[in-house]
Amino acid sequence: MRSFANKNILIIGGSSGIGEAVADEVLRGGGSLWVWNRREREDLVARGAVTASVDVTQDFDASSLPLPEELHGVVYAPGSIQLAPFRMLKADTFQQEFAINVLGAVRVLKVVEERLFAANGAAVVLFSTVAVHRGMPFHASIAAAKGAVEGLAVSLAAEWAPKQVRVNVVAPSLTDTPLASRLLNSEKKAAAAAERHPLRRVGTAADSAAAASYLLSAESSWVTGQIIGVDGGMGTLAGV
Repeated sequence: MRSFANKNILIIGGSSGIGEAVADEVLRGGGSLWVWNRREREDLVARGAVTASVDVTQDFDASSLPLPEELHGVVYAPGSIQLAPFRMLKADTFQQEFAINVLGAVRVLKVVEERLFAANGAAVVLFSTVAVHRGMPFHASIAAAKGAVEGLAVSLAAEWAPKQVRVNVVAPSLTDTPLASRLLNSEKKAAAAAERHPLRRVGTAADSAAAASYLLSAESSWVTGQIIGVDGGMGTLAGV
């Protein structure tokens, strides 16, 4: 278990899936946790987290939100998944994907920028998808949005390095979370999804949370500007 003692961590989208798994890692490691969701989670409050209801797809007033003066880590975990042939995707779909995955992250990072700088050593973790670098049918809208996330991350990693703020990205493949439930809601679908991965299984929230936890921790103090695949080998191995 990694230690987050004396660390202040903010997670956006910590109510389910990967975000919730990262929240568990931080709390188990003794960190101080702030969580922003569209809906508050009383169980996280009971475990010591400070929660707030925030819709990051809209402009919001951050002055009324509880935050520490220093933030040692920020995890932006909201996501979306709208798979369809390109001919069936409307421009609005691309805008929706961009709003939650990119502009939401931008709004949050602008709010917390000075708090990250004040920590004199902080980390930001964003999330992408294996579909950005491996062409996959029906993924046009999400791959476009997550590609923008990766561009944002590496640009900020360069800009914020002198401030000792590291920015990295975790890029999973299909992961067994509520967001992906309709893609795994039968034994046949789950088995087919597992077979597409060289390691012959679908990812879990814990798999991606472990990578995010590493990137938040002091163990990764020499790592920034990286896109880390947590994808069962799908992104780099072929014909296995």
